Amino acid sequence: MQLREKLAAKKAVIGILGLGYVGIPLALRFSEVGFPILGFDIDHDRVAALNAGKSPIKHITGADISAMVGNGFEATADFSRIADVDAIVICVPTPLSKHREPDLSFITGTMDTITPHLRKGQILSLESTTYPGTTAEVLQPYIVSRGFNIGEDYFLIFSPEREDPGNPNFSTRSIPKIVGGTTPVCRELGELLYGAAVDRVVPVSSTQVAELTKLLENIHRSVNIGLVNEMKVIADRMGIDIFEVIDAAATKPFGFTAYYPGPGLGGHCIPIDPFYLTWKAREYGLSTHFIELAGEINRAMPEWVVTKIADALNDREKSLKASRILALGIAYKRDVDDMRESPSVMVMEILRSRGAIVEYADPNVPVFPKMREHRFDLKSVPLDPKQIASYDCVVLLTDHSDFDYDMIQKSARLVIDTRGKYRDVYENVVKA
Repeated sequence: MQLREKLAAKKAVIGILGLGYVGIPLALRFSEVGFPILGFDIDHDRVAALNAGKSPIKHITGADISAMVGNGFEATADFSRIADVDAIVICVPTPLSKHREPDLSFITGTMDTITPHLRKGQILSLESTTYPGTTAEVLQPYIVSRGFNIGEDYFLIFSPEREDPGNPNFSTRSIPKIVGGTTPVCRELGELLYGAAVDRVVPVSSTQVAELTKLLENIHRSVNIGLVNEMKVIADRMGIDIFEVIDAAATKPFGFTAYYPGPGLGGHCIPIDPFYLTWKAREYGLSTHFIELAGEINRAMPEWVVTKIADALNDREKSLKASRILALGIAYKRDVDDMRESPSVMVMEILRSRGAIVEYADPNVPVFPKMREHRFDLKSVPLDPKQIASYDCVVLLTDHSDFDYDMIQKSARLVIDTRGKYRDVYENVVKA
C-alpha cells in the first residue's frame, strides 16, 4: 500500500519526535482519529512515564495518556525504529544561542540520528518554529544524501505548530493547520496527513511561506505586547491605570485589539521567534528595527518590576537586600506548568542577585524544575495567612486561577501586582 492510500485509510504509522507540549497533544489527536502512533524522545524517564499512562503535562490528564496507550500508542528512545513509520513529525525545541542567534542543534541532532533509518515512501513534517529556508536548506540535504528524490519517493513539508497550552477554547483539532510542501505532491500529501486530524488545513505555496507565516504570527504578538508594556510604564509615571485605559479602548468595535501588560514575555515562541527572522534578515542586508525594539522593551520588563518592588519597600523603610520576597506564580502564563522563558524566573534571578531572599508559590510547579539557564533549589511554599504574612513582599507574577486573591491581599504586608488582579484595591497593593 502506497503512502497516499495508507494516509487515506488511517493505516499510516505516525512517528512523533519530541514528546512535549507540542508532540503529546498531536499524538493524542492522531490517536483519537485511529492512526497508529510511535512516539520518540531522548528522555528515558518521559518515555517510561508515557508508556505507563502518566502525563508529564498539567493540562493533559493521565486518563488521556492511558487511553492513547490503550489505542496502541508506544513511546520509545530507539530512533532506529524510524524505519517502521510512514510519517515523521519533528516537534523539537528551537531556542536561541547565548548570542541570540538561532540554535538548530535539536533539529540537526535529530536529523543526524534518524537519517540512516529513513526509507523511501515516507513523509517528513517539521513543526518546530524556525527561519524561512530551514526546511529547504537544512532538512532537504539530509534526505537527498540518502539518494531519495523529494516529491517522488520521499516527501518533505513544513507545518508550524500552533499549540496554546492551557487554552480551553482551542484544541489541536480546532486550530487551522498551515501546510507548505517542498513540491506540490509533498503539499498534497501533507494536506492528507493533517486533514485527517484537524478541522481545517490551510495550504500555502512553499515551505518558506509556511515558515514565515509562523514568525509573523508571533512577531505580531511580540510587537503589540511590547507596545502595551511601554504604555504601562508611561501610564504608571502619569498615575494612570493602564488596565482601565485598555478596557476603555477595547469598547471600540473596530481597529483595536486588546493586549495586556505583564512582567515580560514568556513561553517557547514569542520571546524567541522574532529573533529567528532578525537573524535571517541580516543575510539580505536588512535591519529589523521595529521587531528588535519590541524585544528590548519586553526583555526590560523584569528589571522594571524589580525597581517597583525596591521602591515600594523603600517607601516602607525596607531595603531590597535581605528582604523576604514571595514570587506568586512562576509558570509563564496562567494555569499551566510550562516554565519555558518565564519572566517570573528573570524577576527571581534579579531579586536574588540584589540580595533578596526569594521563595515562590505555584500550585502548578511544586518543585522548581531543572532549567538550562536558571537554578533554584526551591519548592512551592504553602499559601496560608501565616505564611504569606511572613514575607516583606508578595509579588504577583502569574495570575493562576487557583490563588485565593482576597486571602493573599488581606494577609500580605505588601503586594506588588504585575497582572492587574488588584485594580480596585489600594490597601497594601502597588501596581507594577
